[in-house]
Amino acid sequence: MKIATFNVNGINGRLPILLRWLEEAKPDAVCLQELKAPDERFPTAAIEDAGYGAIWHGQKSWNGVAILARGTVPVETRRGLPGDPADQQSRYLEAAVNGILIGCLYLPNGNPAPGPKFDYKLQWFERLQAHAKGLLASGLPIVLAGDYNVMPTDLDVYKPERWVKDALFRPEVRQAFGQLVAQGWTDALRHMHPDERVYTFWDYFRNAFGRDAGLRIDHLLLSPDLAKRMVEAGVDRHVRGWDKASDHAPTWIKLG
Repeated sequence: MKIATFNVNGINGRLPILLRWLEEAKPDAVCLQELKAPDERFPTAAIEDAGYGAIWHGQKSWNGVAILARGTVPVETRRGLPGDPADQQSRYLEAAVNGILIGCLYLPNGNPAPGPKFDYKLQWFERLQAHAKGLLASGLPIVLAGDYNVMPTDLDVYKPERWVKDALFRPEVRQAFGQLVAQGWTDALRHMHPDERVYTFWDYFRNAFGRDAGLRIDHLLLSPDLAKRMVEAGVDRHVRGWDKASDHAPTWIKLG
């Protein structure tokens, strides 16, 4: 089974990119982030024509997450991250696909830091930690996949010294990610490529992709039983080089 996460950076504007990649990669389940579309503008027909069932949690102009499943419809189990009833941002969706519980998330960017947006990011991280702990306790096979907006280590950013004050790399955020993983999750990509510089995001500016000036901010965290089934993990970085592509590349795992 192949599970992927892909920040599409606007699902309608990048729909040809998404459909081309789905046809090429044929993932069994996909978590999408940054739909940037309200629920009624999700391209249901095009996704279904590509052979995928979908659930989504949209938001006009910003955010938005979706889960796709090849040949079936994901069974939704949760919409929105618990812990703050007042939070109206569409950043978390959870569903069962082929016996695996998939949490799709788009963690806040947090810039500028310090400030209210950074505070919201740390609060969201705390809520994610609490929910993730409960999920682990269930004993189910689980993957938490998405754009975490955090580079966990120096190996995950092309020039660490340039990012020390950025909300994606500040010590508080890296610590929060470390605490999350320490609950018992496996960072799939880093586990399979322990010493490599593997990036999932390249900015549109200053020829970042051409220079390979990238960041690893899209992650798949696996519960213990699921981690034992992992046989491969990678990034479809060539997709970032397609015309009018997202600034993120699809990131994936294969389970045996």
